[in-house]
Amino acid sequence: MSEHSASAGNVAAEGRAAPIELYTYYRSSAAYRVRIALNLKALAYEAIPVHLLRGGGEQRQAAHLARHPLGLVPVLHTDEGWFTQSLAIIEWLDEAHPSPALLPADRAARARVRAIAQAIACDIHPLNNLRVLQYLANELGVDEARKNAWCRHWVDIGLAGVERMLAEDPRTGRFCHGDAPTLADCCLVPQVFNARRVGARLDDKPTIARIVQACEALDAFRHAAPANQPDAE
Repeated sequence: MSEHSASAGNVAAEGRAAPIELYTYYRSSAAYRVRIALNLKALAYEAIPVHLLRGGGEQRQAAHLARHPLGLVPVLHTDEGWFTQSLAIIEWLDEAHPSPALLPADRAARARVRAIAQAIACDIHPLNNLRVLQYLANELGVDEARKNAWCRHWVDIGLAGVERMLAEDPRTGRFCHGDAPTLADCCLVPQVFNARRVGARLDDKPTIARIVQACEALDAFRHAAPANQPDAE
């Protein structure tokens, strides 16, 4: 069991094995989202690393393809079965462990939180996903500088749109929606981590910067950060 899963865990504290396994990679932003959600809900889990680079990528090996046919992380395993896709996993967690809620009770508010999360997970993240970047480099011969420029371009455009979604809506509070973290915050913080890695602009996105600072002050987010994972390099 990982160090932070034990620190988060009401289950582990009772001396029983964690009933949740998370197949993860420390720098995967999709896995990062799920780690945040698990920590916010104080759920103990065992972090099982899947190295996305070693040996051509452990996610491409038969053992992992049996867990996720697309060869991606995260994968969540519980006594209810195997779950893939980070947003679907977090929504399952919210239904299975309702408190604290990561989606608002009001349906209009839920739609807003999902829209923010999906703007990040569906519109921004796929364009800076590892397999896309590997294709650019390995198949199209794009060098490191141009590859990073590609990332910065799409991250900047995407986060600029998210900044407007947040800054122009009075429902934005200390966090993306109100004054408690939601699914949207679980997505925003990992995407900003990616933005920092490629040197994307953040100084012109003050609402995002403020919200991320509030999130990163919480143990649930700090313990989920890539640098604090057992497989961090």
